[in-house]
Amino acid sequence: MEVAGSWLLHPLRVRYQETDQMGVVFHANYINWFEIGRTEWVRAAGFTYKEIEKRGLLLPVVDLTCRYALPARYDDQVLVCTRIGNCTPLRVEFISQIRRVADEDVQTGWLDGKETPPGQLLVEGGTKHVWVNEDWQPVRLNKTLPELYERMQGH
Repeated sequence: MEVAGSWLLHPLRVRYQETDQMGVVFHANYINWFEIGRTEWVRAAGFTYKEIEKRGLLLPVVDLTCRYALPARYDDQVLVCTRIGNCTPLRVEFISQIRRVADEDVQTGWLDGKETPPGQLLVEGGTKHVWVNEDWQPVRLNKTLPELYERMQGH
């Protein structure tokens, strides 16, 4: 999945309750981590979901992909890596990777989109969304919240 844009790196440590009987992270937790990545990407771009929703905008998921390469295990240090894929005034795609890193290799913040995030790739995928209002009617982000749209275009 090669697209232009900056990765946002957000570190997490695997908690015991996120693992299953086999001692690996339960598959649905990666999707939660994708959501954490989206939320932190928006926050790092200068907004919060709470602020966006106060302006009457919602961002439901309309598509989700997730490919598992290797498992994460209890106490692993992982990076949730998130960037914008395709972005139009009506739709936005977030691309996600979960990567295992050594404690000394933990990074946080923005990484140029041309660089590969550090660590070993465990899971990759992403989500696609449509901007809607409180009545679930599509809205154009560039008209409703142009500052956020500009930042999504710039990353």
